[in-house]
Amino acid sequence: MVQEIEIEFKNLLTEEEFFMLLKFFHLKDTDFFEQENHYFDTKQFALKEHHSNLRIRHKDGKYILTLKEPAPVGILETHEELTEIEARKFIEQGEIHEGQVIERVKNMGINIKEIAYFGSLSTRRAEKKVEDSLIVLDHSRYLNKEDYEIEFEVINEITGRETFLQLLQKLNIPIRETKNKVRRFYEEKYRSLT
Repeated sequence: MVQEIEIEFKNLLTEEEFFMLLKFFHLKDTDFFEQENHYFDTKQFALKEHHSNLRIRHKDGKYILTLKEPAPVGILETHEELTEIEARKFIEQGEIHEGQVIERVKNMGINIKEIAYFGSLSTRRAEKKVEDSLIVLDHSRYLNKEDYEIEFEVINEITGRETFLQLLQKLNIPIRETKNKVRRFYEEKYRSLT
């Protein structure tokens, strides 16, 4: 099990802004990689009620089970690597891999037998290190929808926010209320059910 605190700022982009940022940061098609997130929750959205989410990310041939939970600053991420067989059983058959991530879910009072697969979100991503920060440009596809986004991962919340806002202002990109990917995914899933 690995844990880390994630501090990031994000902003939805138009397709035009996304391609402008690619040029600004000198990113090429070869800088992109694919990742796929598979999301889980109970039918009553118990994890969402705890402002948390559970996913399996498939990237670079690896499957990582991650629980994201609120932290005093940022998000606490708990990671655990799964084999492909363990990941497939979890996704396709609902056979949950017991480990420290699932123990954390149980500690929230959530019945793990109620956890169900909600669907996947595929992201084409490019990253660029800028000093002690990371710029991430994402093109995501999920549930017949697609969107573009910039993420700015930082070490210091205060200076990171200031730098991110200055970047958006410099490039004339309006600040948009931007929910995280899993929330956008869940809202689209909910719309598709009603």
